[in-house]
Amino acid sequence: MTDLIPQFGGTLWTMATFVVALAVIVTVHEFGHYYIGKLSGIRAEVFSVGFGPRLVSCRDRRGTLWQVAAIPLGGYVRFLGDANAASAGPGRAVDPALHRQTLTGAPLWARFATLLAGPVFNFVLSILIFGGFALFGGLPTEEPRVGVIAEAPSGVVNDLRPGDRIVALGDTPVESWRDIGRIAETLPVADHQNWRVRRDGAELTVRGPDPMPARISGVAPRGAAADAGLRAGDVVLAIDAQPISRFAQMRQAVEAADGKPLTLQVWRPGEGVADYTLVPKMQDLPAEGGGYERRWLIGVTGGESFFAPATRQAGPLESLWLGVAQTWGIVASSLSGMWAMISGQIDSCNLGGAISIAESTGQAASAGGGNFLWWIAVLSAAIGFLNLLPIPVLDGGHLMFYTYEAVIGRPPSDRALSLLTGIGMAAVLSLMIFGLTNDLFCP
Repeated sequence: MTDLIPQFGGTLWTMATFVVALAVIVTVHEFGHYYIGKLSGIRAEVFSVGFGPRLVSCRDRRGTLWQVAAIPLGGYVRFLGDANAASAGPGRAVDPALHRQTLTGAPLWARFATLLAGPVFNFVLSILIFGGFALFGGLPTEEPRVGVIAEAPSGVVNDLRPGDRIVALGDTPVESWRDIGRIAETLPVADHQNWRVRRDGAELTVRGPDPMPARISGVAPRGAAADAGLRAGDVVLAIDAQPISRFAQMRQAVEAADGKPLTLQVWRPGEGVADYTLVPKMQDLPAEGGGYERRWLIGVTGGESFFAPATRQAGPLESLWLGVAQTWGIVASSLSGMWAMISGQIDSCNLGGAISIAESTGQAASAGGGNFLWWIAVLSAAIGFLNLLPIPVLDGGHLMFYTYEAVIGRPPSDRALSLLTGIGMAAVLSLMIFGLTNDLFCP
């Protein structure tokens, strides 16, 4: 029985972090509908975080009931005259004098803007979070200069110092950070490398670590490494008793295992050396020449040595642009992945459901507040994209109906709306069940 306590605690943590992340994303999404609706002259009757029985509530001076409900797995805004929380189907009868304040009675532009605002606010949340990391965390300097020195296992030689300007690695000049990665591929494996640096106005050669050690810089949620408990900052010393010095060697060992269990000897800052056993997972990855390729992965990224690049302050506009680029990258990869599954280029097991999202959220939160916030931004962008799909009951379905109305000059009939809404609801439920099935039965 006592063996179940850590597992139960982990489940509670996963559920709690998932609920928090979902509450933030849904509240932002629904606030977009509410706020733009209010600006457009559409009255909101209820703003609910969660579904089901009301727990707490208050009513503002405009008559909107703000509430927190018992089932924290979503939320909604119900506008004046809406028949249901999804604003789908024929509306309820209202005083003709208030018809303009309903979603169905508002001008087409107001309805379009109000429904579009939910996904847009999700994108804005993602942009602000990603941009905030750049604004407050800084960006690597253009010239390769050493920043914070990281703790390393015994035996790693590192005479580099913060502020050193890297001039050469071995005998090859270094002009940019990209040069270091390119040069590293040509260097022999050794217990140290010679770094030429400029320090206090003088150039000198010092001994430093390999530029691409087997040091983990990131752990993908739901990957084999995350399931085994590996963390960013861990250093892989050996795999199946074979010494590992570089990240490329670790990748080769994983591929050579062909899906068999691996035992990793790992050094962790402040904790020392321990063994971790994990089983690589087959995953579909974008190939360099286009399309996709299947590879055995354990779900880690690397390529960072035992020092961080020196950083510079990023400006607001630069940070904002980086946030936009990151958000667009998530949307583009979601669209590409969806098409790849539909066309059969990748396995349908790549589509996860609520369980996999919850597990990923819990693992991101366990990795630290910054990782959790970053994951919320990723989820927010993905949910914004999914809500724009032209499926009735989603925002994209409403926008599709409004586009039809703009082109034809009249909205679809109530019968057509009811039929399409039913089809859309069935499609969404089928997709949810399919994702849940993948969570339970896909490897």
